[in-house]
Amino acid sequence: MGPRVKRLTDALRPSLAHAAAVVKPRLARLTDAGRPGPGRSGPRPGRTWYFTASAATAGLALAVGAAAVAGPFDGAGQRTAERDRAVALTLARGADHDGAGAVADGPDAVPSAPPVLRGLGGAAEPVNSGKVPPSGIAGVLDPLLADSALGSGQAAAVVDVATGTRLYGAHAGQAFTPASTTKIATAVAALSALGPDHRLTTRTAFEPDTGELVLVGGGDPTLTAHKASGGWASLRTLAADTAAALKKRGVKKTKLSYDTTLYSGPALHPIGVNDNLSVVSALTADEGRTDGSSSGPVARVADPAAEAARSFAGFLKDAGVTTTPPGPSKATARAATLATVSSPPMSDVVERMLTNSDNDIAEALARQTALASGQPGSFAGGAKAIGARLTKLGLPMRGTSFHDGSGLNRDDRLTADLLTSLLATAADPSRPGLRPVLTGLPVGGFTGTLAERYADGGAAGLIRAKTGTLTGVNSLAGTVVTKDGRLLTFAFLASGTTDPQSAQSALDHTATTLAACGCG
Repeated sequence: MGPRVKRLTDALRPSLAHAAAVVKPRLARLTDAGRPGPGRSGPRPGRTWYFTASAATAGLALAVGAAAVAGPFDGAGQRTAERDRAVALTLARGADHDGAGAVADGPDAVPSAPPVLRGLGGAAEPVNSGKVPPSGIAGVLDPLLADSALGSGQAAAVVDVATGTRLYGAHAGQAFTPASTTKIATAVAALSALGPDHRLTTRTAFEPDTGELVLVGGGDPTLTAHKASGGWASLRTLAADTAAALKKRGVKKTKLSYDTTLYSGPALHPIGVNDNLSVVSALTADEGRTDGSSSGPVARVADPAAEAARSFAGFLKDAGVTTTPPGPSKATARAATLATVSSPPMSDVVERMLTNSDNDIAEALARQTALASGQPGSFAGGAKAIGARLTKLGLPMRGTSFHDGSGLNRDDRLTADLLTSLLATAADPSRPGLRPVLTGLPVGGFTGTLAERYADGGAAGLIRAKTGTLTGVNSLAGTVVTKDGRLLTFAFLASGTTDPQSAQSALDHTATTLAACGCG
């Protein structure tokens, strides 16, 4: 048993015992309901039953128990149960769900239960922003948020996902610089605009008139030149497939150019040259990183498109096709596509962005959102498109202002109300396409930017949250499972902080206390 799994086991043992006692009768009823009986068909070989939210309590207890033994995450660091549930929501449902009735020649449809999660976006009932219900939550959070480590200004909101009720609010409608929690908004906007199954494609095109080969960037920020692609689109594969297509045409030497015209406007973020973000280009391999890493700050190449094209030329040479030194160009409408490689689905790209707080992916997704919304693929176009998409979802946008997709721009403004509403909307069972916003959040004590946090506070595995840090700014927004089993969304924003480590610790302590208090 690994050290992190042991920490989680120790932290959850009391809760597991309580959960088992509460759930045991429900499990018995569910088991009895699932057994074949008079007038009831048993499950057939090769078929799977997807139970609805009525089994959530039993499933939670079983899932937590399994997590303590085997670890709750798959190889990419995400909860497999959450992924499966998102898939299940998109498949054929029981008779009560969509009126389709039972599947032909299949078992009877599993009966539906009343909804557990109330939709918070679009036409659904908005978050109740009235008086905070009488509870102990204010008495718990008020003194924690008054910690001097959290600087000169703080805002906070806590929402019960099941009811949509705001349980706590402190300056929740006041706009603050959000730092990287902006990526939650970018994720929701991108998934809304593009859909969770959308893929970003890089291709090669052959000009029939000039015999020129053009490497056309499709804006995939996850394209890799590494020998082991890790499941992401491979520049090496594209080169091998392109070389094979050229040889079929009898071409073993060609002029090579590259096309980055999908994006427009300034390529350099307003913060200037920075290890946290490459020049934003429609063509880049490994985010222009210079050390072989896949996340975190590191020096970047000056021109990622040119560097990617040079690597591509080298791979072509290895495959038996020589080229001229590559230069910028634009593929014409007459050019024939020779080969393509595509990113994993947008759901995976969004998860990687949130887990690693990946600024390069965030800026690419902002531009892709812009293009899907009829806006220019630029910083300004992305910012406008994100705001428009969230407005269309019916989210509380008053006071908000977007200037990029990553949150590196200090002029960005978000409210705690908006952040909790974004997360609650992603939990809405009627919007399964937004589920990656939750499954991509770093898990306290386990993954991403929270891998080394919450290890010793008893909240490992219970808190999933996006972090945010700029000079004088600290933020934390995510979900938490409380002591009494309630799922809450929360957002804490602090400005004027002078010690980032102390501010981070204060926010972590606040979230941990929220998990333990059972006072919602």
